[in-house]
Amino acid sequence: MDVELHRDAGKYLDRIPEPARSHIEKALDDLGKEPPEGNIIPVTGQHGTFRLKIGDYRAIFRYKDDCIFVTHIDRRGQAYKKKNRGNKR
Repeated sequence: MDVELHRDAGKYLDRIPEPARSHIEKALDDLGKEPPEGNIIPVTGQHGTFRLKIGDYRAIFRYKDDCIFVTHIDRRGQAYKKKNRGNKR
């Protein structure tokens, strides 16, 4: 399954220092496998939205058509405060 990043998620990922960026990129690649790999749970109160735990970071995503659309990536605690960003695609 393809994994697509919202523009803001891609910009945030570009700003993350190594080796955290490589760790996140590998986790996103694993997310695209069949079945998806990683610590994935639904986000409470947001139907159809899931989070992928990647160390101190979280990737918030939705399944769209035949792809996984990552709406945003942020540090733990901050990721859930941006719950509506990127859902208008």
